Amino acid sequence: MFRCKNCLLLGALLLLLIAAIGGQAETVPCKLKDAQYGKVCVCTADYCDYLENPTLSQDDEFALISSSKQGLRFELNKGSFGAQEKYTINDYEEPAAEMTASNGTILSRMVDQALASIFSQPVTPTSSITRSVTLKVDRSKRYQRMEGFGGSFTGAVSYLLENYKEQDIQDHLYKSFYAAKGLGFNLMRVAMGGCDFDLEAWSYNEQPENETILTGMEKLDDRDVIRVEQIKRLKAVSGVENLRIKGAAWSAPPWMKTNNRWTGFGRLKREYYQTWADYHLKWVELMENNGLPIWAISTGNEPTNGILFMVFVKFMSMGWTPQTQAVWVDDNLGPTIRNSKYKDLVIFSNDDQRYTSPLWFKQMNRTRPGSLKYIDGVSLHWYWDEIFGSSFVQDTNEFMANKIQIISESCIGDKPWQKAAPLLGSWERAEKVARSFLSHLQDGFHGWIDWNIILNEAGGPNYVNNTVDAPVIANTTSYTEFYKQPMFYIMGHFSKLVPEGSVHIEAVASNVNLDCVAFMRPDEKIVAVLFNSGRADLDISVVDTVRGNLKVNVPAKSIHTLFYN
Repeated sequence: MFRCKNCLLLGALLLLLIAAIGGQAETVPCKLKDAQYGKVCVCTADYCDYLENPTLSQDDEFALISSSKQGLRFELNKGSFGAQEKYTINDYEEPAAEMTASNGTILSRMVDQALASIFSQPVTPTSSITRSVTLKVDRSKRYQRMEGFGGSFTGAVSYLLENYKEQDIQDHLYKSFYAAKGLGFNLMRVAMGGCDFDLEAWSYNEQPENETILTGMEKLDDRDVIRVEQIKRLKAVSGVENLRIKGAAWSAPPWMKTNNRWTGFGRLKREYYQTWADYHLKWVELMENNGLPIWAISTGNEPTNGILFMVFVKFMSMGWTPQTQAVWVDDNLGPTIRNSKYKDLVIFSNDDQRYTSPLWFKQMNRTRPGSLKYIDGVSLHWYWDEIFGSSFVQDTNEFMANKIQIISESCIGDKPWQKAAPLLGSWERAEKVARSFLSHLQDGFHGWIDWNIILNEAGGPNYVNNTVDAPVIANTTSYTEFYKQPMFYIMGHFSKLVPEGSVHIEAVASNVNLDCVAFMRPDEKIVAVLFNSGRADLDISVVDTVRGNLKVNVPAKSIHTLFYN
């Protein structure tokens, strides 16, 4: 840390004391816990960490939020441009001694830990090497406008929340993701019916079969009654100003499909093309009538699963080719939406891996040249990005220019060579998230929606045992606490201070020791995300074309959000 380390510790201690006697302090430090693969932050009904968004009192002041493999979690420091030659961020240090009292209060434990850190001898730095890099920020060079960041509210998420019986701990999860003092998310993805992270396969209007007026969609399914109330509670307690919900269907009811099954090689029967378009419109109307306006829909989740990968995919899916989807969009979905009161609804297409794009859109355009006029955005999943390079993204940018481009699903643990379960505390998985965020934002993407916001210890639950990792992991033994993973904080370094309407600006590092991306917010403040994935400390010389110069030293294996006027 820079300035007075002990003063900062005493300041944090003072905040805790104020909160304990009834104050309104919003910044609460992470309660770190050692896990098998690193460190996590523990939240309970009566304690969860938050960081109030920093304010800048002077034009030359800056704030720096830091997280590291060693244990920093949203550590806040402030300084001023030109005030000193270099600011140094010290990495997390383990407390000098473990507490002996097992039944002490949270406050007393943190007081003792703070005092132990203040009066203990300094620990020898883990890295004796320091490298250097210059970062040039030019706010005059502007690129894409940001739509926002978010997570997915699946049936598995809803089920786990239902099992947390105390409302306070549910509220902590909601606020951790969507409150300004949390990650500041504003996007959300939900399924139109069921998805692979549900306890069973399901859709609206499973009954009555073979009818086109969809009388089975007059009210919310019981599962969605619960989920809708949970999301409305999330909106209320988090204070999210503009929650933008994107819906996607995994499958039509089996009777609409060629194979009459939830999965396998199955496509939509041609006689139900208009019925399926009406299904989407009725779902949007049903959600709005129950208090959840919908921002966007997609043309269907991973359409190649029902055409090419049915041997491997055991969960709900429905196949499309770009040719058949072009016909459906041009003849049915597009006119149905644009001629309704929801004519401004955003329509995304693809919702599949990047290797399908831009060929998918080129084939749609070749089949029905008018189909793409109904498509407002491209949504991609990240699952095979390591194999299929950014050229697919760049080609799509060119062919689908002036369309919104987002990542609409991402998680880790899906590959044969990865453990298909959470790795509690894994910084390595968090770094994978950081690199992907940086790459896509640098390539012009307008937003990012992660997959499940919470999963259990095994990476579920769901009906096909399709387990993966998540940014928050539930303790299902007691349902009295949950754990924020390093990837939770990594995502927050991008989302927390980059609200909807921010604009990507140029930020160029002089060498590969630093990866970065920068934005100008609607209030014209600058945010730069600085990622040091190396094993050495790094001197970063920030050169801003308006503000001037700033030099900051950051520890190895760390990520930082720089915020200034």
